[in-house]
Amino acid sequence: MVDDKPGEAGRSKVSGTRRRARRPLWQELPLLIGIAMVIAALTVNFVGRPYEIPSQSMEPTLHGCTGCVGDRIFVEKLSYYGSEPQPGDVVVFVGPPSWNDTYRSSRSSNSVLRGIQNFLAYVGLTPPDENTLVKRVIAVGGQTVECCDAQGRILVDGKPLDEPYVHKDFDWAAGGRNAGFPVGRVFGPIQVPAGHLWVMGDNRNESRDSRAHVGDEFHGTVPVDNVRGRAVVKIWPPTRLGSVETVNPQSS
Repeated sequence: MVDDKPGEAGRSKVSGTRRRARRPLWQELPLLIGIAMVIAALTVNFVGRPYEIPSQSMEPTLHGCTGCVGDRIFVEKLSYYGSEPQPGDVVVFVGPPSWNDTYRSSRSSNSVLRGIQNFLAYVGLTPPDENTLVKRVIAVGGQTVECCDAQGRILVDGKPLDEPYVHKDFDWAAGGRNAGFPVGRVFGPIQVPAGHLWVMGDNRNESRDSRAHVGDEFHGTVPVDNVRGRAVVKIWPPTRLGSVETVNPQSS
């Protein structure tokens, strides 16, 4: 017959079991905050982060209305681990030295405040202290890019591009009668160095892109190492939430 009542040994075992006391919230909170910061830092530095669109150079692709500024996009980094940006990708990159003439740092002159700002940027709570720009990849290393053919189209390796995303391009006379005037639209031919990109804004006559820097050491191109990631989603404001489409202009 089994005795349902616990014996002395059972009671001793139960009473001798020590229960771990739960820490009060004020003790656990710093640990939780630390874990959250580590996760945030790993995410923004290795997976992706939000960026504010700095200008109207990519309208209407990254803006749902004319003149909108302050929209935000999510930029992922994973696509370029082991590969490089491809034609049609919309990329965020750090401007080479000649692109930074109008950039002004948002950091404080106070060393303590600047250190705090840099830490907050590392965990994704403030923007990084760099001149980040967003443009579309038109040509990659080894390709030759120029404008224009008789119809005003950009040529890559002698073939015209199909660019349905272009908005507000500079005027082009029928038959290319104005091709002798290298203002706004005409450039090249330029061979893109290996490990570099030729980038342009979709809003062509409102974009200071590779065309504006052909006289620098990279002939207007951007080193692949400067790329921070690929724009994939418009995340703010909610009324313009949506994906950022990659359209390869060389596919035709």
